[in-house]
Parts: sequence; C-alpha cells; structure tokens
Amino acid sequence: MIPTYKSLNSIKNIYFENNIWSHAYYKLKKNRAAITSVVVILVYTVISFLSKIEWIASPWDEMVGDSYQSPSLNSIKLLLGTDIFGRSVFYKVLHGTRIAMSVGLISSLMSVPIGVILGSFAGYFGGWVDNLFTWFYSTLSSIPNIMLLISITYLLGKGQSAVYFALGATAWVGLSRVIRGEFIKHKARDYVVAAESIGASTYSKVFKHILPNVFHYVIIHFSVQFMSAIKSEVILSFLGLGVQGQPSWGVMIDDARLELSRGVWWQLAGATTAMFLVVLSFNTLGDALRDALDPKMK
Repeated sequence: MIPTYKSLNSIKNIYFENNIWSHAYYKLKKNRAAITSVVVILVYTVISFLSKIEWIASPWDEMVGDSYQSPSLNSIKLLLGTDIFGRSVFYKVLHGTRIAMSVGLISSLMSVPIGVILGSFAGYFGGWVDNLFTWFYSTLSSIPNIMLLISITYLLGKGQSAVYFALGATAWVGLSRVIRGEFIKHKARDYVVAAESIGASTYSKVFKHILPNVFHYVIIHFSVQFMSAIKSEVILSFLGLGVQGQPSWGVMIDDARLELSRGVWWQLAGATTAMFLVVLSFNTLGDALRDALDPKMK
C-alpha cells in the first residue's frame, strides 16, 4: 500500500510531537520573538568579532571631534556624539559589545561544565557525595552573589580576566541544583535500569543515557547565564573592578554620572540601549527555549 500525503503528514506530526529536539525546533520556528532574538544576538556576535579583528570601529580612542560634541547624522563616528576627550561614543559602544559578549561566552563555558559534572555526580551517587555537594553549594549560595563577585574580582587584581574567573567560578550553582534533581529522578527510571542490567558502566549511564535526557536544561541555563554575565560585567566595570583601559558599557555608564549634570546624555543612552537590547534578546530566547525544550510545557 502506497502511503498518501495525509498519512505521511500524520507520521511527521507524530515524530515532531514525540521527539523533544524536533518538537523544540518546530516550536521555535513559529516563535517570531525567538527568531528576532536570535537575529539580534547574531548581529551582536558579528559586531564583537569584527571589532576584535579591528575591521570596524577602529581605532576607538582616536579624537574625532570636539569635547562633548552632540550626536550628528553627518558622520557614523559622530552618530552618538563624542566624550570628554572627543572620542566617538558610537565606536566605544561597539567595542563594549565585544567586551560584554566575550565575558558572557567565556564565563558560561566555564560555569556550565562545573555545574553539569557536580550536579550529575551528586544526583547519581547520592550518599556522602550528595551531602558534601549540597553543603558546598548551600554555603556558596548563602553569600550575596554581588558581594562574592566583588571579593573574588578584587582578590584577583581586577581586570577582564578576573571578571571571567569570578563569574565562571560562581555561576554554576543554579544549574547544578537542577541537574542534581533531574538525575535523582532519572536514575531509577526503566531505561537506566535496563542499561544497568546489560552491564552498562557508570560513565555510560551518566553521560550516555541520563545526561542527554536532561541536556535541554543545560541549553536553557546557558542562555540565561550569558545574559546574567553581561549584566554582572557591567556592574563590576561600573564599580571599577572590571575592564581596565578599554571601553566597556559599565565604564561608560560610570563616566555618564557626571556628564548628565552638563546635559550630556548620549554616552549613557548608547551604553544602556545596547545592553537593553542584548539582555532582552537573551531573556526572550531563554523563555522560548524553556517553553520549547521543557517536556512539562508540551
């Protein structure tokens, strides 16, 4: 019997409904807000890369006009005016994008593996391993996050590398809690018991059977952590503990405190608008990923 178009379409729908990754892709394609957020994030990523290799907004510290020159459409360098030294605020915003995106990426790549490994082992083995892990993250999470970040960054001597380490070393707690809870639920399920009955090793059960079934939580956390890292970098740079000698959104906002009394608003507007758009995009994408990947939301 030759399958009809209707039957093939039904098979496709069943596949999309029962495969979590296909179902997520199918839902995300229909979510215009999520697609828009991905486009915005890709634009920021391209800007970061091009500014890193100095194809755009270079040199950022060149004097392009008078001190505190108002925004003008006559030149792209003067699109957001100039700062006290006559440097292009627009170029500084673009270079601040590179700083923010690099901090978000590197700190997320550091914290996610830590959270996954610790949460997996604690949830799977239980007993004293779980007790030790629970004591450790409970102690760490009892310290106010911003105070912990400030302390670590200050001890490491300030700067961009210190921000990377501080964020990467503290941002894994939330993910590890989620992974631990999921492993506790999954380790007693039939597919894990079946794997154990045929002689699967602990490594195989943890990383080949359970982890792929909870990996959607890792993806969701990655997008949320990326956003949180960008905001934290801005706060640390605003306090003088972050990026040194380079344009950063936090440094620009700090400089704008005294400029506002003179009616100079464009440096604050440029930095906050750039941060608002990328944070909103990651927040929207994180919500869309949660709705698409969480089986409870199907």
